[in-house]
Amino acid sequence: MMLQKLRKPGFYFLGISLLIYIVIQVPLSLGLLNNYWRGIIFWGAAITMVTLGLNLIYGFNGQFSLGQYGFYAIGAYASADVTYRWLHGDTSGLLVVLFGSLLSLLFYALVAAFLRRFYRVSALTQFTYYTLVTIFAFWLTVQYLVPLLGPGTLSLLQALPEAVSRQIVFFVALAGGAAMAGISSFLFGIPVLELGSDYFGIATLGFTIIIKVLLDNTDTILPFPEMKGARGMIGIPQWTTWTWVFLSFMFVVIVMRNLLHSSVGRTILAVREDERAAELVGIDVASAKILAFVVGSIFAGLAGGIRAHDLAFLHPQSFNFVQSFNPLIIVVLGGLGSMTGTILTGFLWIFLLEGFLRLYLPPGFETWRLVVYPLILLLMMLLRPEGLFGQYEVPFLRQTFPSLRKSVQAEEEPLKEVAA
Repeated sequence: MMLQKLRKPGFYFLGISLLIYIVIQVPLSLGLLNNYWRGIIFWGAAITMVTLGLNLIYGFNGQFSLGQYGFYAIGAYASADVTYRWLHGDTSGLLVVLFGSLLSLLFYALVAAFLRRFYRVSALTQFTYYTLVTIFAFWLTVQYLVPLLGPGTLSLLQALPEAVSRQIVFFVALAGGAAMAGISSFLFGIPVLELGSDYFGIATLGFTIIIKVLLDNTDTILPFPEMKGARGMIGIPQWTTWTWVFLSFMFVVIVMRNLLHSSVGRTILAVREDERAAELVGIDVASAKILAFVVGSIFAGLAGGIRAHDLAFLHPQSFNFVQSFNPLIIVVLGGLGSMTGTILTGFLWIFLLEGFLRLYLPPGFETWRLVVYPLILLLMMLLRPEGLFGQYEVPFLRQTFPSLRKSVQAEEEPLKEVAA
């Protein structure tokens, strides 16, 4: 009976999600939904994935971050570079993000095992080791694996039907963009997460600005002329479909939900409540912070890949530090620590500001956004500081546990029978 009660919310959630997928897919297939509203729906899903990552970092782990758009940009450009190169007969981008990421993870495990032999290794020392092995992993990939596997991989993929090879390349591009965002956040988070929450927020804001400047100079400072720097990257295939958007969004929601209801998730929540108390009971606070930061950044990188292949164009101005406040506003409006609030508010935010208001308000309304946003935040802080939904969750996202009193009684009954 208890197992049945626990499964029902999951069945309802998956059933409603499948219904939403069908309701949107059918008009798209029949051509009843124009490109404008198609873009609004896809954008709403992407910004909600970015914001769910921020809610994990800020709402559930308590680390104030303004760096989500930096990782969003990394995922967008990395995945776009993979597919752009593939269209031009070059598999180097695909192999670099795939094997570079895998080798980095392998070397991270080896370094972690090595550093565990020492007591209280400083953050700077850890950062140095992990950075060196990351550079070494990607150097090995570029120098040896790309020349060795590149021609064979290209021939193998070209031998497959075009529709199949395209989906494989797109999957690797999305996964690679998310992995690059995760690796960047891991290296950045090792030294910076030692800072207090406010200083950490300033550091992440600086990271977003650095990423934007680097994107402006990808064709000069960085060796990526195909990204065209401040002119914007063109020639990106428009491979994002509603199926890919839906599957990516469900992946983010389910992974985050299961993470939060695991023992690791309880550790993340404990750090938010009181870092000092969590440390005193034996919780590795630094590891919990880094885990939440990396997972949240992976979500942002995945959303960046989805968004890049929907727009088929990327420009650094889309990832400036002003844009990085959008996820923060959505999290605060929906409610810190509420996945339900983030999901509903994320879609509502895009549908209202980018959909209905653009159509029905006079031209030039966009210039008032920097006035409207602070007013909305100010009113929310004054009238409902816990957000629209507080910490409310729908049943599937809110794990239910058996009553403690019933559990104690169930354990006492066999003891009474034995005693009798």
